Amino acid sequence: MSDTISEPKSASPKADEWAERIAAQQRSGISVKRFCKEHGLTEYSFYAWRKRLQETGPVRFALVERGSRRQERRAEASLELVLATGERLRIGSGVDITILRTVLGVLRA
Repeated sequence: MSDTISEPKSASPKADEWAERIAAQQRSGISVKRFCKEHGLTEYSFYAWRKRLQETGPVRFALVERGSRRQERRAEASLELVLATGERLRIGSGVDITILRTVLGVLRA
């Protein structure tokens, strides 16, 4: 198992363009349907690109623990993910699977 996760490189200028469009729609607060209509885009393309970019996008979430319990928890962690930013996510052996699925879902989003 590798100690680091490298940040994915941009797939193409088109992917960058779609990433900006998707971010603009989210910032706008308007529906995808209305955004696409106003910008001359198809909803199919919008959703397809959004899904594609979510699957390949960088991790944007990290659990950061500070304080005296940090050393104590380091010893009990059975899995440690090191993010491209250098932040670490430690997962203990007794973690609730539902919580772990939720965290992993957020990491993928």
